[in-house]
Amino acid sequence: MSVFIDKRLNAKNKSMVNRQRFVRRYKSQIKHSLEESITRRSVTDHHSDEDVTIPHKDLSEPVFKHGEGGIKERILPGNEQFVEGDKIDRPKAQQGQGNSGASKDGTGEDDFIFSISADEYLNLLFDDLALPNLQRSQIDKLFDYKTVRAGYCSDGAIANVDIVKSLQGSIARRLAMTSSKRKELKHCEQQLIEFEQTEPLPVAEIKQLKQQIEMLQDKISSVPFIDSFDLRYRNFDQQAVPSSKAVMFCVMDVSGSMVQATKDIAKRFYILLYLFLTRNYKTIDVVFIIHHTQAKEVDEQDFFYSKETGGTIISSALTLLYKIIKQRYNSNDWNIYVAQASDGDNWQDDIAKCSELLSKKILPIIRYYSYIEITSDIHKSLWTEYQKLAEQYPHFCLRRIEEVADIYPVFRDLFKKTAHENVAWR
Repeated sequence: MSVFIDKRLNAKNKSMVNRQRFVRRYKSQIKHSLEESITRRSVTDHHSDEDVTIPHKDLSEPVFKHGEGGIKERILPGNEQFVEGDKIDRPKAQQGQGNSGASKDGTGEDDFIFSISADEYLNLLFDDLALPNLQRSQIDKLFDYKTVRAGYCSDGAIANVDIVKSLQGSIARRLAMTSSKRKELKHCEQQLIEFEQTEPLPVAEIKQLKQQIEMLQDKISSVPFIDSFDLRYRNFDQQAVPSSKAVMFCVMDVSGSMVQATKDIAKRFYILLYLFLTRNYKTIDVVFIIHHTQAKEVDEQDFFYSKETGGTIISSALTLLYKIIKQRYNSNDWNIYVAQASDGDNWQDDIAKCSELLSKKILPIIRYYSYIEITSDIHKSLWTEYQKLAEQYPHFCLRRIEEVADIYPVFRDLFKKTAHENVAWR
């Protein structure tokens, strides 16, 4: 057994550069594994680490090798089954150890298991996502963050070493440590020149001076050219960049037709949305609305854990939504977003009222409206009415979730970055 001991000073996180390089290289495989992990996690589990699996075949390196080349004929003794021109099927792969296919000798290798932290998990989960149509006109509430240079520090990743600054520190240190010796050496060399010009030559004094000079030169040369104290690393910091004010309305149907499995899917979607907003936009407002026959604004705790139920009147939620916008969120100052989740069941007489509220009051003053229908059955009449609105308003998007595995793909599709993500739609 071999044991490796890291004796470097301040070795903590020294391999972070290699780790980040590995994540970048196998980013697609890691993200695919994360998408599958979402369906396995509980509704509220977003603080734990995650083990991701990378198939062994994806870790193999491409190699070049010389083929035999040319056309060759071979005569194999003992052949009673085949004649010239017969095609022989490729042998089926034997199942060996691990998850990958076996080699010729029947052995194999397991897939690679890679553990990522909760922060890395969320960073990869929300990679390349952004709020659509965010207008950067107001500068007093929402902040983006950009990485800026912030001088130098004495510790950091080796990739951030500043060569010039480190060499300047090395020169300064060597001058400080050898200045007295250099003065003494210069004085001895001057004395040696004077002794060599005198008659008769003072042999003993010259020999002593030469020994002194050699000793001083050895001491000066023993000072290392560069030391760990000399290293200076480029330092980076996160600087807040004023952007726009934004608010997200989360509207969830909690009526009796929303069975527990459907509510679980809706909550999973909203938890993803909430994590994305609070992680990427530090000061965004989030308003939670639940509804059955009546709608009310609730806090985060009641939104995810409330046991309320009843009939279904979706217009009650849209009416409350519009009322809150008018009271607290002026559309000239705020970027307003809405995410509505329902199974699509509603009173038939209420569908026309929902369409009128959206088309005449809500959609003209908001940036983006996403409607998620959670059902494995045929589309409901509310979906049909909403499709008509989607044809008129490009910022009104409809998506369908049939099972837990659809949550993350639908979420990414709704909030993926586009080339015009920062351009207002109106």
